[in-house]
Amino acid sequence: MATDSREIERIVTGVATSDGAGVKLTRVLTQDLQRRLDPFLMLDAFRSDDPDDYIAGFPSHPHRGFETVTYMLAGRMRHRDNAGNEGLLGPGAVQWMTAGRGIVHSEMPEQEQGLMEGFQLWLNLPGRNKMTDPAYRDIPAEQIPEYALAPGVTVRAIAGDMPGLAGAMRRPDTEPVFLDIHLAPDAACDLPVPATHNAFIYVYRGELSVGAGAGIVSAGQMALLQSGTAATRLMMHASQAGARTILVAGRPLNEPIAQYGPFVMNTRDELMQAVHDFQSGRFG
Repeated sequence: MATDSREIERIVTGVATSDGAGVKLTRVLTQDLQRRLDPFLMLDAFRSDDPDDYIAGFPSHPHRGFETVTYMLAGRMRHRDNAGNEGLLGPGAVQWMTAGRGIVHSEMPEQEQGLMEGFQLWLNLPGRNKMTDPAYRDIPAEQIPEYALAPGVTVRAIAGDMPGLAGAMRRPDTEPVFLDIHLAPDAACDLPVPATHNAFIYVYRGELSVGAGAGIVSAGQMALLQSGTAATRLMMHASQAGARTILVAGRPLNEPIAQYGPFVMNTRDELMQAVHDFQSGRFG
């Protein structure tokens, strides 16, 4: 095992909230962490087998200036937008949407019972690309590469381009890494993490220790990994119960962040223009 591992800077517990038409979720990456975890703007985790928690879904709403990444673990969600895109997101699949200069879309459950579980991550765009054309890609579960990284360790590589781990998506500028890591009881792994990137993990099953300091992260907790370090690896060791976690990392943009709800720009004037353009029907 490598010894130049990233260590835990601090641990954050998500905040229970609701969004859309009343979907219950946990907001893990909140607005006060945007500068620290640049280029990431938000992470929501959702998990419920009570239809009342998710059935109302996310009716039509706008976005401008960033990308959304939705990763489903269980359940079925249908996407429709005003650019004519439509897709059904099922277990293990990913939807990668670039809002760019503006898109209006809906995300509605296609089930009336059973478990709905997954994540939505917001990834910022550099100022020069905030007004790019909207884009949309559905990635079926079978198109996400899987790696047996070590005994008892499986990695689903959603995004990233690292030694030995090529993800389904690659993006310029922010160079995001998004891995879903499954560790059997007492399994350990040593993952590449670019030293240039801000990074965090979110444990959604079990418990694991991180780094040489063996800091413990339990289910429902996010661990911010130290930045400004030369460490290019991440060591993790699962408890006797095993663990499942996502690892998210990205190159910071180091640009001003101006946000008003579903619009993320660089200045207040750009935000006002976004609101005006949406209200004037200029999205799509």
